[in-house]
Amino acid sequence: MKALVNPPLEKNIVVDRSPLWRRISAEQLYGLLSLISPILALLTWQFICSLQIFPTQILVPPATVWNTFMSLLQSGELQLHLKDSLARLFFGFSIAALSAIAFGIAYGSITTFRNYTYILFNLLYQIPIFVLIPIFILVFGIGELFKILLIIKACFFPIALATADAVKNIPKQYIELGQIYKLKTRAWLRYIVIPSTFPPLISGLRIALGRAWLILVAVELLAAGTGIGQMMELGRQMLRLDVVMVGVFITGMIGFSLDKLLRLVEQRFISPALSSRGK
Repeated sequence: MKALVNPPLEKNIVVDRSPLWRRISAEQLYGLLSLISPILALLTWQFICSLQIFPTQILVPPATVWNTFMSLLQSGELQLHLKDSLARLFFGFSIAALSAIAFGIAYGSITTFRNYTYILFNLLYQIPIFVLIPIFILVFGIGELFKILLIIKACFFPIALATADAVKNIPKQYIELGQIYKLKTRAWLRYIVIPSTFPPLISGLRIALGRAWLILVAVELLAAGTGIGQMMELGRQMLRLDVVMVGVFITGMIGFSLDKLLRLVEQRFISPALSSRGK
């Protein structure tokens, strides 16, 4: 018998000889273009500083801000302030998220509960946070509880509203399916309510977290022993604008990172949900 020998595979290697800019995907191109504006802002900042129009105490050069950032990093002072700020943020945000999700599910699904709480909920929602600051200081002092309560106020209502709207918009076929199988409360939440409300809930969490971070830094500027806001306030009192600028950039980077993280989570869960509904 003749041995069966497989013919050698032909290597069809296609070499892309097009210019580099044509081989860059649209997503990569947008990522590169997004770097242009901060680079231009940095160059403009350095150019104005080189003209010496303003004193260095008023307009600090970028190199001085960078050196101050490194010194604060090496001394551990920046880590201390950042750790305390993030601890307050995530502790208050966790309490607000858990309570708001539970409230939103009840508000969106139980008519009697919604009728009893409608006026009070919307009345408290319309009260600006900064109006509550003097009241909270008088009642709770300027300790940690004061800041945690303001974070809860900032996060609770956006998350509760997003959850309630998502519960109201659950497809009718899902509700009918749960009624056919006579699901109990735990199964109802696990298989119908939570999967249907999760994508819009992520959007509410993203908005609430961004608001909470901005409000926390503002409150730390007013009354706090530690935190990024307090670090900037101490820098202002000592006429150290370089320390203030470090706090400003850290605040922006933390806020951008938190928003970007939740946007990735939002895209991860919303895209499969939309594709499954399309099928």
